[in-house]
Amino acid sequence: MTDLVALQAANANRWAKAKLTRNFTAVAKRLAAPEAKARYQAVSARTGVPWAFIAVAHEREASQNWNTQLGQGDPLGSVSVHVPKGRGPFKTWEDGAYDALVNCAPFAARNKDWSIGGTLTMLEQYNGLGYANKGRPSPYIWSSTDQYVSGKYVRDGVYDPNVVDQQLGCAGLLLAMMQIDSSISWDMTKADAAPKPPPVPKPPPSTPSVTSPAKGSLGAFFVDLFKSILGRK
Repeated sequence: MTDLVALQAANANRWAKAKLTRNFTAVAKRLAAPEAKARYQAVSARTGVPWAFIAVAHEREASQNWNTQLGQGDPLGSVSVHVPKGRGPFKTWEDGAYDALVNCAPFAARNKDWSIGGTLTMLEQYNGLGYANKGRPSPYIWSSTDQYVSGKYVRDGVYDPNVVDQQLGCAGLLLAMMQIDSSISWDMTKADAAPKPPPVPKPPPSTPSVTSPAKGSLGAFFVDLFKSILGRK
């Protein structure tokens, strides 16, 4: 069984170091375009899954084809034959996306950890954990960044270490989209997301009085003098 906590840490570490090795700008602009973003946000509102997560999954599964199912890229109007099998048909892309995120493993709508490690690991689970089980970075996430060199499952259960994935990976897409849309942020951890307690206010400075004059004042001199005469400390 894959250690998902370790995988989250590995993906967060790769994210911190990752550099793009191809130009992601055109695809990132297409995914973040206002009309596309509005459709992703509509599904996000129904599922609780961040819209940018939905966008990059849509790109990887179907090159942002709106006539396909989000879960595996099969035609929207047909019953799916790829995993997840037996889904659909759906009348709209949004309905298919809702089904993929809510009703199909790994059930992204149930995810509570949207830190960058949790986000990338959830995306990786959609593609499968075969790479993680081999100790290799998943091209689904890291293709076209310096965190991935080669290795790809060319079909179910068949891994070729020499094949290089030519699609843009999810991590690079997110990095590029963040440069275009400032509302996207994947650096929040659970601790960062928790409301911070209000600062404890400093007590107001005491107001000088006859019995408690300001330090260094003439009044303070006479009070100290009076105490010394009476033998008080």
